[in-house]
Amino acid sequence: MGGSRKHGWFVVGAVLAAAVAGIAIVAVAFFSRDEPERHADILEHFKYGSIGSEDRAGVPYSLWLALPSVFPEHLPEGGGQGYERLGFLYEPGRRRPIGTSYREAPVGQVGLNCAACHTATVRASPSASPRIVAGMPANQFHLQAYINFLRACARDERFTPEVLIPAIRKADPDFSRGDEVLYRTFVIPRTREALRRIDDDFAWMDRRPPQGPGRVDTFNPYKTLFRIADPGERTVGTVDLPSLWNQRVREGMSLHWDGNNDKVEERNISAAIGAGASESSLDEPSMARLAEWIKDFGPPPYPRTRIDQRRAARGAVAYREQCSACHALDGERVGQVTPIEQVGTDRERLDSFTPELARNMNTLGRGRPWAFRHFVKTKGYANSPLDGLWLRAPYLHNGSVPDLRSLLSPTAERPRVFYRDYDVYDWARVGFVTRGPDAERRGFRYDTEVRGNGNGGHLYGTQLSPEDKEDLIEYLKGL
Repeated sequence: MGGSRKHGWFVVGAVLAAAVAGIAIVAVAFFSRDEPERHADILEHFKYGSIGSEDRAGVPYSLWLALPSVFPEHLPEGGGQGYERLGFLYEPGRRRPIGTSYREAPVGQVGLNCAACHTATVRASPSASPRIVAGMPANQFHLQAYINFLRACARDERFTPEVLIPAIRKADPDFSRGDEVLYRTFVIPRTREALRRIDDDFAWMDRRPPQGPGRVDTFNPYKTLFRIADPGERTVGTVDLPSLWNQRVREGMSLHWDGNNDKVEERNISAAIGAGASESSLDEPSMARLAEWIKDFGPPPYPRTRIDQRRAARGAVAYREQCSACHALDGERVGQVTPIEQVGTDRERLDSFTPELARNMNTLGRGRPWAFRHFVKTKGYANSPLDGLWLRAPYLHNGSVPDLRSLLSPTAERPRVFYRDYDVYDWARVGFVTRGPDAERRGFRYDTEVRGNGNGGHLYGTQLSPEDKEDLIEYLKGL
């Protein structure tokens, strides 16, 4: 399933049974169908299984396959073909990339799942093969560009059966004559209507700076969902995508970058709803499987041969003095919120999440076992454990500091401009390569002068001697 025969009958808020007189029983069976793609292997399920997001963000499978060939000019410039230009990662033999799901509910649709935002690649050198790392922040995935691609397609006058059907036939060899009739009559017109509504729902993005790959504005879409968005508001809630490892130890900690919820289950489900699931379409069994898995699923270690163990042993002392109170699992302030006045980092994300939004978030799921109750408005940013730190670059909540060496430097010495989206690792600076012709050609230009992109604050450790900084960096590699 998901890559073979797909009936691309996509209906948005419509019941076609009335158009098919005399087959009411068959129609009821068809429209009650809910067949998600599932995998026995949990890693495969994480990468390709459904979480129910197709309800509000699904696109008909056969049409989804054809869109990049019809509308390539609406894709961003970049390496690869088709959806690869949006940072989607393909494995050999797969027609869909990691992070996309398939569900017939009642028709074949492609949606997004957890892996879209929590899987990336890393290369040891420009000539090395990419290593896919599950649970890692999806540094290459450009979610905003994917949404804007669908928005632009819907606005394009070529979004018609006459143009799309021939492209669909080429993209999907299993596309039948029966499929063609339904696509011409219902699927393409209804899909365009749905995507135009999405276009309206995400118009707020046009009034804010580009997010770039590996980043997302998590909660501004919720303001549209709750109809509390102020047309004049310009707060920028863009943050880096987080890692998804070792969630068991995070239960009870302040979660999300601003610590607005301390319930892992609510954090997980709010992310699924953000990806397109509705309260009724949320695949609770699938979410429960994934939630159990990520409790103890950990990051790959930093290569031991690249760690100076003598320096790391000395760096443990600096870590205890400078970092452990907020970031060690036994630290007195780990999982708590540090006030913005103390941490001093860019406050746009903090201001974007309002008390009114917190109240509305706590209305989701009423009457369901997972009903939200724990969203709150905070006054700062949360102190997170540092597991897998080496693969979580760039750093700070908005991804404004490219590597550990920069993070241990005063604000004036941190790069003002660098390039994101390049997956070659910078072993010297402990982060990804963000400068030079290859990074510039591939990457997204990140300007710390842009609103919401500030790289100030979090000055802990910046006063250490150069020798102590070197020791601390060696220790941090091993977390």
